Formats: sequence, structure tokens, C-alpha cells
Amino acid sequence: MSNSSSLTQFLLLAFADRRELQLLHFWLFLAISLAALLANGLILSAVACDHHLHTPMGFFLLNLSLTDLGCICTTVPKTMHNSLWGTTTISYKGCAAQLFFLAFFLSAEYYLLTIMCYDRYVAICKPLHYGTLLGSRACAHMAAAAWATGFLNSLLHTASTFSLPLCQGNALGQFFCEIPHILKLSCSHSGYRREIGLIVVSACLGFGCFIFIAFSYVQIFRAVLRIPSQQGRHKAFSTCLPHLAVVSLSLSTGTVEHLKPLSISSPSLDLIVSVLYSVVPPALNPLIYSLRNQELKDALKKLITGCFSEAINSPSACYGPH
Repeated sequence: MSNSSSLTQFLLLAFADRRELQLLHFWLFLAISLAALLANGLILSAVACDHHLHTPMGFFLLNLSLTDLGCICTTVPKTMHNSLWGTTTISYKGCAAQLFFLAFFLSAEYYLLTIMCYDRYVAICKPLHYGTLLGSRACAHMAAAAWATGFLNSLLHTASTFSLPLCQGNALGQFFCEIPHILKLSCSHSGYRREIGLIVVSACLGFGCFIFIAFSYVQIFRAVLRIPSQQGRHKAFSTCLPHLAVVSLSLSTGTVEHLKPLSISSPSLDLIVSVLYSVVPPALNPLIYSLRNQELKDALKKLITGCFSEAINSPSACYGPH
């Protein structure tokens, strides 16, 4: 049996034992991470450079892209490293850092999605008060609250989890460090109950956000259906559908990951579900928003074509002066 005071590393769950499959996983994750980095980077650039996107929703979308980049950069590089070099280890401190940052970015993203729902609610149900309720200072305060709450939530969970004595080995049944799998290694009942209590508090806060989102969308749909013109209803729905799709993707994958029955659990299924909940949403979120947001599509098109035209005239234009 190992003890947390002498534990120096954890063993992560490998995607495959065969070398060919390990390399396949490396290239697959490389493609996903590059696509996510490119898509989120383009959204960050478009929102920052195009004044048409200097709106509350554009500001929150910029913050959402930052959380997506954070999620991808927290889990995928270590997975790629292990697949490329055929290892499964992660250091004790590296595991703690990975758990902290993943919990931080996921929590902040969920709170930002809740705030973005409030933005859509005010825009459609209380349009005359939009400028007052969602001014630049109010938006900055709400975004700061989302980041600060995510940071505090992550800090409490990480400190509580890694203060537990671990005596059930060092093998994690996951390809990244996650609280439930570390708790399985604990031999302290009091510490285990403390962390479970923190999880319950976080779950209650998350459920409160879910109730707020559900209630807001009920009010939004009622308001949209009262719009007399079909064109007006279509325009209102088109501003809400990307956010609703992103919320549904995040909630469905997270729910399946943490609430799936033990009877159907298996290492291969757990790996697939974990990828769906931790890697796929950050890669798909930019695509979902850009498909339905005409202003964002126009800004991205202008950014890309402008960069290409500048590159043709001056190869260093897109990279700045040397």
C-alpha cells in the first residue's frame, strides 16, 4: 500500500496497449487540439478586432473561448505526450495542477453559460432595459464573478482532495486526473466525507444554475412565440440556438460522465465518455456559435480574407514586424 506522503506519481488510463493505436491516438488528439486552438483563436481575434462584436454577448463569447482553450490545454497535451512516448505516468504535483485547472475552467465555463443565458433573456424579454442591465461595467463584474467563483470552487476541491491520505495504490481509472478517481484511492473516511460534502455543495450550485437556465428559456420561448412576424421569430430563435446547443452539449456529456450506471461502466466506455465531456465541447463550441451568428461569421470571414490578402502583398503582415 502507498501513502500520499511518499506518492510521487499516478498511473493514468492508457488508450491502447498496441504501439500503432497509441500513435493513432496521438495524431487524433493533435488534430482535435489544433482545430480547437485555431477555432477559439479566430473567435478571440474576431471579437477583439471587429467593433460589431463589441457587445455583451461578444464579450462573454470571448471569455467562453478562453475557458475552452484552457480545458483543451489542461488535458490534451499530457495525453498526447503519454501516447507518443508510450507512458502512463503523471507526477503528483502535475496531477494536482491538472485537476485544479480543469475544475477551474469547467466551473468558470458553466457559470459563463449561465450569464450568457441571462444576456439572451434580457435581450428578448426586456429589450428596453438591455443597455441598463448589461452595461460594460455590469458585464465585467459578472464575468469576474464567474472566473472568481470557478477559481474558489477549484481551489477548495483541489486542496480537499490532495489533503487526503492515499493508500489504495496510484492507478487512476481515467486518462486525466479527476476527483472521483482520486477519492477511490483514499483511506480516510472523514476526509472522504468532507470532499463529498464539497461536491454536494457544488452540485447544488450547479443545479441552481440549471434551474435558472431552464426558467429563462421558458420565458424566452414564450416571448418569441408572441412575436407576430415569422422573420422576427426566426431572428430571435437564431440568437438563442447556439447558446442552447452549447449548454445542452456541456450538460449532456457531463451528466453521462458522472451519472452513468455502474452496471454499464467499462474502461473503454469510460474513455469514450470522458473524451466526449472534456475534449469535444471545447472543440465544437466555436463551430456551433459561428454557424448561427451572422455577425461572427462576417467578422471571421473579414479576418481570414484580410489576413490572406495582406499575406499575399506582404508575407510578414499577419505576424507583425520583425
